[in-house]
Amino acid sequence: MGKLAVLSLSFAALAVLIGERVITLRHLILYHRELSQNYLPNCHYVEGIECGAEDITILENGLAFLSTCVKHPDLPSYSDDPGKIYTLNLLDSKIKIKATNIKGDFDKDSFNPHGISLYTDDKDGAVYLFVVNHPQGKSQVEIFRFIEDENALQYIKTIKHELLHNVNDIVAVGTESFYATNDHYFTNGILKFVEPFLSLPWCDVVYYSPQTVQVVAGGFLLANGINISPDRRHLYVADILKHKIVVLEIQKNTVLSHVKEVDVGSLCDNIEVDRESGDLWLGCHPNGLKCVFHDPNDPPGSEVIRIENILSEKPRVTQLYSDDGSVIVASSVATQYGGKLLIGTVYQKALICDLKL
Repeated sequence: MGKLAVLSLSFAALAVLIGERVITLRHLILYHRELSQNYLPNCHYVEGIECGAEDITILENGLAFLSTCVKHPDLPSYSDDPGKIYTLNLLDSKIKIKATNIKGDFDKDSFNPHGISLYTDDKDGAVYLFVVNHPQGKSQVEIFRFIEDENALQYIKTIKHELLHNVNDIVAVGTESFYATNDHYFTNGILKFVEPFLSLPWCDVVYYSPQTVQVVAGGFLLANGINISPDRRHLYVADILKHKIVVLEIQKNTVLSHVKEVDVGSLCDNIEVDRESGDLWLGCHPNGLKCVFHDPNDPPGSEVIRIENILSEKPRVTQLYSDDGSVIVASSVATQYGGKLLIGTVYQKALICDLKL
């Protein structure tokens, strides 16, 4: 009888623990959140994007780079083709994408691009594109040099390291150096689920250079987007399950010190930074459960949030666009240039709208 009582109490305690974890996880993924529509004028799809533009970034001259067709084991795929990097000239009224030609000894058939970052070398003006790549589900970083007159990417090198085990996004700070986020601690699929279920804050930021590879910040529930301030003194990291943007200051030894956190009220993914104003533009998932289950009859919505004066005592957080999934599904990135807002998604389309600021 005593053993039965102990066993019953153990099962009861386990049930209570699981119930508490389920309630917590529902809160983290904003399970009950519904959106009201908040549209922008003159929105239309970017022709040719049908399997997502998970990350987008723009050069000073208005040339946008789009990372498309990322394959994720837990999300739908709208194409069996390898991923591609497209360019889009936002100063061209035609708004037509162009596929980049990858040159060099690079395996295009297994290309699975995720987060991207551009770096312009002050010495010679050369433009480098850093791409998080997941061939066969692995994590590595590809470095290309952009050849503008050919719209081509010259393959330079692949970077692999044990600390770069679940790379989500990247921000380049040199021709071969970068900061990157790991969105999970474990690489095993089941344990990846256990992390958020138990609210384990084990995700981190890694600094890489040919001389140094080290974890420079940790304590994230699920670290996604990362970007850098125009003065290159601060990094911004999206802790998606905390519904926050974390501000970190770059020290001389490349280690990061915590400055502050800004609540955004949504599951914000990638971060783009306006090089003139310093404003942050965020592509966000308003309801994480819908994003994971992707029911076509109840699709995940999309949200674009801007943060102004993030380093001040009172940053301004504004929702600039929202949709319940009837127009665009699972927005992951947003960026603006020349009065246009470009919105990318994890696995569906891309949208371009006029801004009303």
